[in-house]
Amino acid sequence: MNAEVAQEQLRRLRRIEGQVRGIAGMVEADAYCIDILTQVAAASRALQAVALGLLDDHMSHCLVEAARHGGELQDTRLREASAAIARLVRS
Repeated sequence: MNAEVAQEQLRRLRRIEGQVRGIAGMVEADAYCIDILTQVAAASRALQAVALGLLDDHMSHCLVEAARHGGELQDTRLREASAAIARLVRS
C-alpha cells in the first residue's frame, strides 16, 4: 500500500473511531435505541468501505505482482484474496 492510500485509510479509521465513541456515549446517555442503531449501521457501512478500499488496493498491487511471478506465490495470493472476499460477503 502506498503512503497516500495508507494515510487516507487511517483518516477514515479515525473518523470511524470517533463514530464508535459517539455511539458509546449515546448508550451511556440512554439515547433512543433506533437512533443508536442508525449510528451503528453508519459505522458498519464506513468500515465496509475501508475493507473494500483495502481489498481494491490489494488486488491492484499484491495480486498483480503475484501474477507476474506466477507459481506458488500467485496461488497463495489468490486463495488469500478469495478467503478475504468470502469473509466480507458473510459479514
